Amino acid sequence: MTRIAVIPGDGIGTEVIEAARTVLDAACARHGVSLSYTEFDWSCQRHEREGAMMPADGIETLRGFDAILLGAVGWPGVPDHVSLWGLLIPIRRAFRQYVNLRPIRVFEGVQSPLRVADDVDFVVVRENNEGEYSEVGGRVNRGFPDELAVQESIFTRVGVSRIADYAFELAASRRGYVTSATKSNGIVHTLPFWDEVVAERAALHPDVRFDSEHIDALAAKFVLQPQRFDVVVGSNLFGDILSDLAAAVAGSIGIAPSGNLNPEKEFPSMFEPVHGSAPDIAGQGIANPVGAVWSAAMMLEHLGHAAAAADILRAMETTLAKPETRTRDLGGTATTTEATQALVVALG
Repeated sequence: MTRIAVIPGDGIGTEVIEAARTVLDAACARHGVSLSYTEFDWSCQRHEREGAMMPADGIETLRGFDAILLGAVGWPGVPDHVSLWGLLIPIRRAFRQYVNLRPIRVFEGVQSPLRVADDVDFVVVRENNEGEYSEVGGRVNRGFPDELAVQESIFTRVGVSRIADYAFELAASRRGYVTSATKSNGIVHTLPFWDEVVAERAALHPDVRFDSEHIDALAAKFVLQPQRFDVVVGSNLFGDILSDLAAAVAGSIGIAPSGNLNPEKEFPSMFEPVHGSAPDIAGQGIANPVGAVWSAAMMLEHLGHAAAAADILRAMETTLAKPETRTRDLGGTATTTEATQALVVALG
């Protein structure tokens, strides 16, 4: 029995996780896969009640699970840095989930805002444990005119090497092309170091084509030439921004999935849709479940159930092709429940 920790979180997170579990159960029943779920109410609501997003032993509680399925975190009244650093980042770092994997694809029936984006199919590989999102820094002289804030970026040879290796190995299984995001012409220490280490790792993968792009030019090419990319690797900040831009290119952030991976499987990995808690539509039954469903499929693949994951992806292709089984953010008419049931029917 495979043990899954479920954290629905806030807002539409509870709705899309319920949908993902419904689709997961249908796919797993078809393939004889047994999952057991344990749900945790760790959220901004818990923070308001108890002063913390999760209990003090939360990490130890999660350690015994095979994977974590997360809905969304964030709610008005709780600052975003509190919700992020109170739940997501501690999990990512305690379990060495150093790969944030975000596939980007324009599905048939989904209208990209770009006329040139019909054949887009690439992956953003984001370094997930260090880089610009470090805990090193602080603020002094709070409230005074000379108040000061300092934030340090941390790039290690181990951290850059392992994310680059992951990107090159992934590209070798796809179209054999890696693009590295940088800004070494303006950031004079960390990004030249990133470039040097990524180039060293590229030399160990001679069958994979490799180039490096400054982040500003790369963002423009995501819009102008999105179909040229295969695997894009970037630092924590660059990968975060690029993957959201890419999701918009693909038609909606509502379908964007992600996996926070510990590739060695020494610790549980965590899977979550990219879209956030969307307080403006929470409780209305119109949230797009596809991002959570696709994340659940990524979880199944990571756990070794590739056939079940592939069936979910095929069901997504079927339902996204029809307006009556697409949600409103994609120009369809379906509610969350209707879109979910359509996915179950498409699974057979």
